[in-house]
Amino acid sequence: MSHPRIVIYSGGTLGSWALPYADGADLLVGADRGALFMLRHGLKPDIALGDFDSVSADELVEIERHSTLFQSCDPIDKDYTDTELAFAWALSQSPSEIIVCGGLGTRWDHSLANIHLLRQGLQAGVPCRMLDEHNEIMLIDQTRPLQLTAGTYPYVSLLPLTLDAAGITLQGFLYPLTDARLTIGQSLGISNVLTEPTGTITVKEGLLLVIQSGDPRPIG
Repeated sequence: MSHPRIVIYSGGTLGSWALPYADGADLLVGADRGALFMLRHGLKPDIALGDFDSVSADELVEIERHSTLFQSCDPIDKDYTDTELAFAWALSQSPSEIIVCGGLGTRWDHSLANIHLLRQGLQAGVPCRMLDEHNEIMLIDQTRPLQLTAGTYPYVSLLPLTLDAAGITLQGFLYPLTDARLTIGQSLGISNVLTEPTGTITVKEGLLLVIQSGDPRPIG
């Protein structure tokens, strides 16, 4: 299979919101407890990998038995998180796209480290997205403009991943920018809104996180 679309389920915050992303995927990857989530919701991992220190012995047997491929590693001697192991495997498949569900959660050290993985995808020229129920995160550089379509997420925020991101131009937004600079430690790029069906983001220097987000809907 050439240039597959890959969806990774990791061990962070997951729920029913994550299941539709499996539709149309060519390969499904379960990282640690993410593989158990998949099995519990009728999805079969094409590969399950990690140290599996967050599942029980019986759950580990279940994961190994029902995954097409299974790779475990020692939790003490490994150098990378389970999500990075899964992400590296996905990149090795020369994918057309990588989507990570469950890469964000209550452990902010893991969440931030997983967001940083987007840089590996950018360097490889692979479009990547990091998702949870209320956010979609991407990383861009000067390689090509990013086009966003109005829809699920009402807000678009920009944060530099490098010390500065310069030459930022926004088209189709309520608060346009032209050849602007964002510096790490500032909140200038938070909570913009699309005013056109499609918006374009261009950056000339540095790395820029693009975060589409929405507030939880009230109950009742």
